[in-house]
Amino acid sequence: MKVTHAAVAGAVATALASLAGPAAAQDDMEKCYGISKAGENGCAAGPGTTCAGTSTVDYQGNAWTLVPAGTCEETVIEASMTDDGTERMGSLEELDRDIPQG
Repeated sequence: MKVTHAAVAGAVATALASLAGPAAAQDDMEKCYGISKAGENGCAAGPGTTCAGTSTVDYQGNAWTLVPAGTCEETVIEASMTDDGTERMGSLEELDRDIPQG
């Protein structure tokens, strides 16, 4: 019996947390430009994209993804991870680099 009550209580607590979680979690997040892999950006990234998941270039400067607040500008993409061997840094503002042509 105790296990059943605990399981129900746990399920209720999880359900309540999921209702309150997204709004609170979003407040603790910020847009970070230039760190998204192709196809993993957030919505309204800029020219070359139409919405979430439409960036076509890794680390596209005008494509953003949500990261924990205060971590964006500390985010480093190592040179070994980029096509041209150049290190990339996250930015709180759109960057004019790695923008697809066309």
